[in-house]
Amino acid sequence: VQLQASGGGSVQAGASLTLACAASGFTFSRYAMAWFRLVPGGTERKFVASISSSGVTTYADSVKGRFTISRDNAKKVVSLLMDSLKPEDTASYYCAASAWYTGESMIEYNFWGQGTLVTVSS
Repeated sequence: VQLQASGGGSVQAGASLTLACAASGFTFSRYAMAWFRLVPGGTERKFVASISSSGVTTYADSVKGRFTISRDNAKKVVSLLMDSLKPEDTASYYCAASAWYTGESMIEYNFWGQGTLVTVSS
């Protein structure tokens, strides 16, 4: 199993950025996918967004209306479009996969990718 995240970078506040996570080694279309983030100096990854196998999306309040999660089952990719970025969005972003769960608890996710760093300057 592999989850390969990409698309991080350094941007100014108000800019947009799209993260992508390429999956392999499991039946992608049957899994829920999610993004979490870990802020600098933080100790716990926080839930950002998830998308079920049927396409139902869930967002953290802090990103609702600004971030959009989507998936392409043919390409086995889950994406996170981040608009109107704020300095407080600065974090390492991680993608994760779950056989059924789409909530905020990290322990319910089966597979994790490495982080991709997003830095938003004011």
